[in-house]
Formats: sequence, structure tokens, C-alpha cells
Amino acid sequence: MFFTQKLISSLFTLILITMPVLLSGCSNDESPATAAEPANKLSFQRISNFPVYLNSQFDHKTSAQNLAVSEDGNTLVYTNRSLDGIGFVDIETAATPVNDGVLAVGGNPTSVVVRGQQLLVTVDTSSSFVNVSGKLLVIDMSTRSELASYDLAGQPDVLSISPDGRYVAIVIENKRDLDLNNGVSAQAPEGLLEIYDVTADVANWTSSLVNLTGLAGLLADDPEPVSVDINTENIAVISLQKNNHFVMVDFVNGSVQQHFSAGSVDLNQIDASVDSRIALTDNRTSVLREPDGVHWLGTEMFASVDEKGGSGGVTIYNNTGNVLYDSADKFEHTLVQYGHFPDRLAGQKSNRALNLDYARFGTEDYLFVASERASSILVYRLSANEQLEFVQLLPGGVRTEGLLVIPGRNLLVAAGSEDERNQNIRSTLTLYQLESGDAKYPTLLSGNDDTGLPIGFGAISGLTVDAQSSNIAWAVSDAFYNSSRIFKLDISTSPARINSSIIIKDSQGILAAANVDLVNGDSENSVNIDAEGISMATAGGFWIASEGKGESAGNNPSFDYENYLLRVSVAGVIEQLVKLPAHVLERQVDDGFEGVASVMEGNVEMLYVAFQEGWNGDRDNFVRIGQYNTLTEDWKFLSYPLDLVDPDIGGKVGLSDITYAGNDELIVVERDNRSGLQARIKRLYKFSITSLVAEEDDATNNVHFPEINKILVDDLLDDLKSTGGQVLEKIEGVAVTSDNTILVINDNDGVDGSNGETQLLRLKGLL
Repeated sequence: MFFTQKLISSLFTLILITMPVLLSGCSNDESPATAAEPANKLSFQRISNFPVYLNSQFDHKTSAQNLAVSEDGNTLVYTNRSLDGIGFVDIETAATPVNDGVLAVGGNPTSVVVRGQQLLVTVDTSSSFVNVSGKLLVIDMSTRSELASYDLAGQPDVLSISPDGRYVAIVIENKRDLDLNNGVSAQAPEGLLEIYDVTADVANWTSSLVNLTGLAGLLADDPEPVSVDINTENIAVISLQKNNHFVMVDFVNGSVQQHFSAGSVDLNQIDASVDSRIALTDNRTSVLREPDGVHWLGTEMFASVDEKGGSGGVTIYNNTGNVLYDSADKFEHTLVQYGHFPDRLAGQKSNRALNLDYARFGTEDYLFVASERASSILVYRLSANEQLEFVQLLPGGVRTEGLLVIPGRNLLVAAGSEDERNQNIRSTLTLYQLESGDAKYPTLLSGNDDTGLPIGFGAISGLTVDAQSSNIAWAVSDAFYNSSRIFKLDISTSPARINSSIIIKDSQGILAAANVDLVNGDSENSVNIDAEGISMATAGGFWIASEGKGESAGNNPSFDYENYLLRVSVAGVIEQLVKLPAHVLERQVDDGFEGVASVMEGNVEMLYVAFQEGWNGDRDNFVRIGQYNTLTEDWKFLSYPLDLVDPDIGGKVGLSDITYAGNDELIVVERDNRSGLQARIKRLYKFSITSLVAEEDDATNNVHFPEINKILVDDLLDDLKSTGGQVLEKIEGVAVTSDNTILVINDNDGVDGSNGETQLLRLKGLL
């Protein structure tokens, strides 16, 4: 059976490699420089996502970190620190992973590798930073029974096995207490390297220790090794992250062969300021690389992923310590361009390149780098001149840690370790496959601004199509960022591209007159509104729906500001502010304006506003649709019936956006506040306004507006599942193009408690 699987996998790899050449029509005498672009490309596509709580219970906190795979490539193994165990997942059919149980290991598992039919696990059993201990467990893969247990010299981190299967290397990290003098001074006990010779029977393995003190220029008495990799010549490279140092150990004689500093790098035009703005304006010189994960690229060079003062990156060295390639600021710029920059952590381990893996797929050498805080994987191709060529970015689970390549099956696996059930975040294993075709992600990325730097974006919350050009859409981001902006999207391309951004400004003091706290007071008069919806205005420019904050009934002290409609010029200047009537404002709760749509009714521009949830006095399971007459300046309302939540799941249901679809019909996004396998309601509904007559709020305690008759346009669950990832919670924007394509977009929460993924869906044939 295994031989057959390997044969099929090898044939599939051959087909994938040769297909682009066969389809390109190139003759043998064409050089790569002049050959036509292949008709089909190779790219990694996300094919499945496995929440690891399926291996225990929904209510259990679980977490996947480090990864290994069985010899036949069909069983994934992962460390689960939250459950002090090792999890197993059947991936024989990679598109549909199946839970296969958890094995308790009696402590915190830190790393795992497979050696034939043996599973090797390092377990941290330390009781404190001073009283350190650990063990190496050897487990039979078929019976999952313990074959041997060896006491380690301290608290272990990464485990690595030599390509010839003879040696096992374990870095004994002995972590520092970061609360003790900020972790900057040496702390005993020091870290070291432990080597096992595993050529004998499993009960008779022998070990030796390699002292790493006295080598680094920083805290030489306290080496803190964090990663190790062994090449085919049985030379190990070890990274000492806090010491900014590498050590190479020859396993034949068990001695230090050489060691050298990881050096420093200058970082230009990065975002190192915690100011809730993506601004690539900071420069830092002589930043220590602080290497974390390491991996040999053959025997002559190796790669490291680096913390780099919080900016993150990847570096390639030769085996004598000379730098051959450094991503420098390009790593951060890529994350900004793809909408995966975690701005809330700018300058504070924001990108944190944590782990890497490397393998040859067919004839190409690929290096995969996990950015933990950006929850993504950057894929590089290693060129002949020892440089890295960026290929694509893949969305991972929240806080992507472990990476594992399975080249025999054309697979890549990533572990997202964050698991906060109450925040709709679950630890996941994500599988990607190398396939023929263009990359399916991203669906939206940014172009460059006037300075040649990528335009930062995220937290997209509203969407509309340009009134004059069917190739242009406009979007807004919510209050996550301190400076509210409007983005111009070119939707004629795939992926769509953000070509420019407009800062919303209160140059005329209109917003300040209503609430000065929403104006930043900078030279641009920028504002910090919670922009949740956008529509083109008939007088030119845009209407922006700005959501209020807090409950106002009874002079509630939690009330911060009202909901506003703002008319904004094409230059971003606020030109008009519309408020709700005072007696309606008294009904305000925290969930208010979520979208706005402009409709011409005769010669009058009518604005329809979606409220997220019911306000005080509204009927249960109903929410308001506001109607504002721009000529008479009157507000009237309709009642929209909400779908009921699944009682077994719970949560809330509300509206997220509204748009005009033509033919006197409006489309709304109705969704619950659940994600992943718990998501139930992600739907598009439409309703006609032809015979509806909105009514005023009469200030009575029980409000009964004319009820809307809604018609289902699309259940978005299947569309969201088709991306191969978790069903996204915050579907926040909808718009309709001139050819009746429905555009739907989600809010990625600014990569804060989110994997940073932005999906712009294009739905056809529904209208």
C-alpha cells in the first residue's frame, strides 16, 4: 500500500512539474529568459483546516505548536501544551483531516519528531526557572505505547534528528525569567546541547552534553539555545537567540566546530511606533538579528528566521558565518502589502518570524517562514545565486508557530497555536497543497503610495462600487486604526488592488462641533471615527456611516458618542454631518450604524442605514433600517426580521452592511458572531422598497415599524468554506457591480485576535 501511495505521489509531482512546460508550447531551444509565460503556474493552495479541539472537547483549551508526520505521510503529530499531550490527525485524505486522539505525556511537550516507527517527544517537567528538568520519550507509533524514557539535563526546547537517523540533538534552553530584571541579565542554570546516539537498541541509547558557555559576545555565561538543525555531514547549527549567536557542533566528535555572531542589520522605512496607524516612516540602525528557528540549506549554507527588534525577517549564511541574503525591511513590507501587518504590536515583536522549514518540491527549492504575530507563512524560492525570491503569502491559524513540509505528498502544514474560545479563536492545523494554477490568496492586496511603499490596510468594514467606473470600488476601515481612511480598489484585476487611500479630514470643523474627541488634532485634521459603511453620494464624494459608542438611554455614563452620517468629499473632507433625532438617540445601544446605501427616489436622494442590532424599545429579533430624506432632512424607519440563532450554539445575530442592487432592491449582510465550525448565519438577503412606507419613531416604549419581507440571495457559508480555512466571523461589506456581481468582504480586525485574512468574494449569477 505504501509503495502504491508513493508511486502515485511521485507521478503527481512529475505531472505538476512538467505540466506548465508542456502547456507553454516552448521548444527545447528556448531559453528561460525568452520562453513564453507558462499557461499554468504552480502555487500552494489551502485545502483544509482542522480545529484541534476536535481531538478532545469543544470546551477544552487546546493548542498545536510543533509538528511531525508518520513515515507513510498519513498521520500528523502535534504537541499540545494546553493538554500536556501529543495529538494525532489522520490526513490520508488531506482535504478532510480526521481526529485520531491525544496521548498524555506527563508534562509540557516542546518538540516532536518521527524516526521510522518511533515517535520522539521532548517534555518539559520543570517546576520553576531554577529547578529545571525534562525527559525524552520514545513512543511506538503503531501502539502508542512508551518504549523508553530518558531524563534530560534541563528544560528542553527543540528536538532534531540527523538525516542518517544516527543522532538526536536536543537544545536544553533553560529559559530566563523575563520578569526578573526584564530578563536582560544572566540567569542560572545556563543552557546547553544534549546529543543522543540512537544507533543501539532503544533501551540503550547514550547521551553526551556540549557546553555552550563562553562563546557569545552577549551574556556568554548564559547561553539560551532555542533551535537546532543537523545536515547530512552531521554538523549541527544551533541558534542562541538572546545571545545573537550561532554555534556549530560536529557530532562525530561532539565538539564545537566554530561559532559566530548573527550580526546586525539596518532597517529602513518600517513601522516601529505603537500609534494605531500603519506608517512605514521609522528607521533603525544596527538592529541585532536575534535568530530563532534555523535550517540547513544543504551543507554549505543555512537559513535563520530572526526577531530583528520586532520587525522580523529571514537571513541566509554560509557555513563560515558570512551573510548571503537578508530580507531586511522587505519582510515587513510584504506583510503590509498583504494586509497582515499587526499594527498593535508595532516595534514590539510585531512580525516575529518564529519558525521555518525547507524542502525540494520537484525541481524547486522552497523555504517557508512562519510569522507568528502576523499569522501567515511567507513562501520563498531559493535561486541559483543563493538569494530568496518571494513567491506567495499563505494565511495560517492565529499565531502560526509550527511548520512541516511533506514534499512526497506536495503538502505543507502549519500550526496556529492561539486558542481563546470566548474570542472566537481556535487553535488549528492548516494544510496546503502544491497545485497547478495561480494562487487563490490573496484576493486583495495593496499597491504603493507616492513614496513607493505599500499602502497599509486592514479592518475593512464597508464597501461600495464607484458610480462612474465599474472597475473601481471604495472601502473604509473601522475604528481599529487611529486615522480613518477611504481606500480605492481596482477590481478589474485578480487579486483586487488598493491603489490609493484617502484620509478622512475635519478641515471645516464640522465633526469637532459635534464631538471634538473624534478629531485627532494633527496637522491633517484626521479623524478617528468608527466608519462601518460607505456609499457614493449623488452630489459627489461619499456618505460614511459612523457607528456610535455606548448606550445613551437614561444618561448612561457609558455613552461616548452618537451615530453619524457624514458626507465626505473626494478629497476626504467632511462637508456635512447628519444626526438622529434626540428621542431616537435616547434609544441608542452600543451596536448602531453598520452600513449606508444611497438611492435616488424621483429627484430625492434617500439614504438607507442598517443598524447592527435592535435598540431600546425595538421588538425582539428585529432591527431597524433607517431612511433619511436628504431634502426634507427627516428620519423614518423600517423593521427588519432577524434569523434566530442556533440554541445549541448561542451568540447574537445582526446586520453588517447594506447596498443598493438596482430595481428598487436593497441587499443586506446578516450574520452571527461565530466563526469556524460554530458559524451558522452568514447570509445575504434582499428586499424591495417599492411598496414599503417607512414611519417615524413616535417615541413610545414599543416601536412597531413596517416589517420588511426579506428574500434569501445567498448563504455565504459554502462560499467561505470553499477558501479552505475557518469560516470568518466578521463579514462586513457588500456591494453590487454593474454586471450584477456581488462583492463581499470581511473585517480582519487589524490582525489583532485574528489571522489577518481578508477575503474579497466575487459572487455571480445571484441577481
